Amino acid sequence: MLKGKHILLGITGSIAAYKAAILVRLLVKEDAEVKVIMTPLAKEFITPLTLATLSKNPILVDFFNPENGSWNSHVDLGLWADLYLIAPATANTMAKMANGIADNLLLTSYLSARCPVMIAPAMDLDMYKHTSTQKNISTLLSNGCEVIEPTTGELASGLEGKGRMAEPEYIIETIHNGFQRKQILLGKKIMITAGPTYEAIDPVRFIGNYSSGKMGYAIAENLANMGAEVLLISGPVNIVPKNYNIKLIKITSALQMHKACIENFEKFNAAIMCAAVADYTPTNPQEDKIKRGGSKLTIELTQNPDIASDLGKIKKKGQLLVGFALETSNGIENATAKLKKKNLDFIVLNALIENESGFNTDTNKVSIISSDTKIQHFELKSKQDVAIDIIENLCQYWNIQPFSK
Repeated sequence: MLKGKHILLGITGSIAAYKAAILVRLLVKEDAEVKVIMTPLAKEFITPLTLATLSKNPILVDFFNPENGSWNSHVDLGLWADLYLIAPATANTMAKMANGIADNLLLTSYLSARCPVMIAPAMDLDMYKHTSTQKNISTLLSNGCEVIEPTTGELASGLEGKGRMAEPEYIIETIHNGFQRKQILLGKKIMITAGPTYEAIDPVRFIGNYSSGKMGYAIAENLANMGAEVLLISGPVNIVPKNYNIKLIKITSALQMHKACIENFEKFNAAIMCAAVADYTPTNPQEDKIKRGGSKLTIELTQNPDIASDLGKIKKKGQLLVGFALETSNGIENATAKLKKKNLDFIVLNALIENESGFNTDTNKVSIISSDTKIQHFELKSKQDVAIDIIENLCQYWNIQPFSK
């Protein structure tokens, strides 16, 4: 399966670095081409000579060769790789990755990589459980990285707990699954909406909501990584798609999103309506800033068009339409009513859990309700993993074999 694949392996300063030799051997055995980047501290745990012998490629540590001045281009490495695997990944390296710090070749290559990124953490149990580490892992997940969870067992410190890097054989299996996912939706065209809409009150104020766009962007990234052609229609968010196969249409208002969806829907096999669209918009937005005056201000609102409902009316045979519902009470009942009213194939119900689920979080807890009212409940998990659950459900409608996570 890995024949001809370009695997960039990053190794950081952990006692688990010895497992990297087994990883390289297994990758090469499957006819993958492997290039290894080491942090300076990683050389204290395993020698570059060992890894160069196994990978049949020079080991990269510094930005340039001090003997002849030849440049190790992080940009070229990022373009070359089909997968960037960082194993082991220390707490220090993950913290730098999460915060965009680029003080070595491994990190600059990460920021330049256009390919999927997998991370296999390795550290002591208290370091792994620490709030800072978990926050950094959440950030990396929201940025599209796949984290291969460490296992529980005896650690180098002598303690027992979670923190052991996953075994090389399991990492190889995860890589297999990743490449299977990459090909599973080739030929499918999917439209996604994401983020909030802003409805202008005047030139400086608007009606909006707290949507960050993280859920919609996670779905878009995963679909693109699986080979689908993706059109992402996005409201104002602070996220940039990493996959260059995603076509992005930026909008601001609900009317703009409605127009973009109606114009493009007929060209797509499916649409996933993940955006948090404002239900109402000011009837008469002011051209000049409204000045303070009087004890009350009344703004007349007009109902926006229901995008999902309008797409449901023009949906053709064979097209799939997926909706989202965010409810604060009677969730299943209200979501089921929306499913039927809007002619959806299935709907994703968000459960609001304070500080853990909903807007502006890295995790989500959802239920999926299908058109035959079958309900699937899922546990709280990262939005990247929620995206996989949603896509897996989509695949079943096309009789595509669900993939292993």
